[in-house]
Amino acid sequence: MFRNFLHAKIHRATVTHCELHYEGSCGIDQDLLDASGIRPNEQVHIWNVTNGERFITYAISSPRGSGVISLNGSAARRASVGDLVIIAAFASVHEDKIDQHVPKLVFVDEANRLKELRHEPAGPQAGVAGG
Repeated sequence: MFRNFLHAKIHRATVTHCELHYEGSCGIDQDLLDASGIRPNEQVHIWNVTNGERFITYAISSPRGSGVISLNGSAARRASVGDLVIIAAFASVHEDKIDQHVPKLVFVDEANRLKELRHEPAGPQAGVAGG
C-alpha cells in the first residue's frame, strides 16, 4: 500500500505578485524550487497564513534569486501581495519506506531567500520532543 506524505514545504514565504490574467499556477524562485525539490508542473498546496485560504495549483519556475512567489490565474483571488503562504508538495510513499522518508522543509526570510533547510523524518518519532 502507498500512503501520502509531505515531500517538501516552503514555509511562510511572502507573496510578491498576484497575476489574475495569467493561465494559472504558482511562480516560485528557482533557488527555492531547488532547495525544496519541488519540480516545475508539480502539484502544490498553498495555505495562506494571512487569510486562511487553502487551494491547489502547480509550480512554475521564476527567475533564480528573484525572491518571486507569484499566484496566477484564479489563485490570484486567494491572496494579496504581502500575504504569508506555506507551499507544500506531497508524495506517495510505499508503507515499507515510510520510516526512511524524509521531507525537505525550506524556511525563508522576509525577501524569500533561503534561511534554513531542514529534513524531518516521517517515522514514529516525528513530532515527538526529544525523538
